[in-house]
Amino acid sequence: MTLQRVLVTGANGFVGSALCRFLVARGYSVVAAVRAGSSMQDETGLEVVHLNLMRDDANWREALKSVDCIVHLAANVHKMAAEPQDSDRFHQVNTVGACFVAQKAAESQVKRFVLLSSIKVNGEGSKVVRYSANDVPQPQDAYSRSKLAAEIAVRQICEANNMLYACIRPPLVYGPGAPANFFRLLRLVELGWPLPFKSVENRRSFVGIQNLNSFIEVCISKASACGTWLVSDDEDISTPDLLRKLSNHLRCRLRLFSFPPGALRLAGRLIGKQAEMERLCGSLQVDIEPAFERLGWRPPVSLDEGLALTAAAFLAIRGSAPRDG
Repeated sequence: MTLQRVLVTGANGFVGSALCRFLVARGYSVVAAVRAGSSMQDETGLEVVHLNLMRDDANWREALKSVDCIVHLAANVHKMAAEPQDSDRFHQVNTVGACFVAQKAAESQVKRFVLLSSIKVNGEGSKVVRYSANDVPQPQDAYSRSKLAAEIAVRQICEANNMLYACIRPPLVYGPGAPANFFRLLRLVELGWPLPFKSVENRRSFVGIQNLNSFIEVCISKASACGTWLVSDDEDISTPDLLRKLSNHLRCRLRLFSFPPGALRLAGRLIGKQAEMERLCGSLQVDIEPAFERLGWRPPVSLDEGLALTAAAFLAIRGSAPRDG
């Protein structure tokens, strides 16, 4: 069964805007929900509505008329150096906000709710071989605890109201226009500075935006997609190999040298960049076999293809010419 009308919250974010374009191209009627005061370009097949979390009840009811599925992306995103005061905002936006949307969906008899969570609910990696959706959650910070709380509460609302529920925990998402961490990594490679990661022997899972969109559509359209899912490109990679691929697609010279990973982690702690250094030195892998076996889903875009598209968009946005470093 294909659901024809989908409301996407957080529709003007990196994932949301890409998902809206993808769903419109696939023939869905899409309602793009953004905060009041935010803007988003109208496109054929895309209806933009302004809605605030935990407010505007009448507007939510109007927007949800004839909606078959909600994909809830709106969130207060993870910060590398979150302050203590961020904890309450994570809870209010990520947990309370998700419950508000799920409750409005139930009241409007929406058939299906898809929640985008985070692999950080499972943990921070390094000490496990490969995360599974069946693992006992081990959230390590306020952000991941707020996402786990949202998963539990939204699932309960869905079960109480006979609304189909799917939850997706992606690792780091990259793609054309990727913000924050991946943008900084692209910039670091483009600058051509010597980088001390040659001795790092980690393995990390990533998911390209094209593959994430593809999997979200599966969760929208397949009744068997209920439950919690992990998703990735199915091509885990080390930090040195990732840097080599990016330098190739950016057409710039890469300078890697060896430095003990333990010393890199220590340096990260000393300069207040522990989380960033752990992402570069540590491992975090996810098991997506259940998606293959139960849903018949395979990532349509390879890791290298996704990185090539990401690098091309980065160069186009920056107006950069190829450089030799």
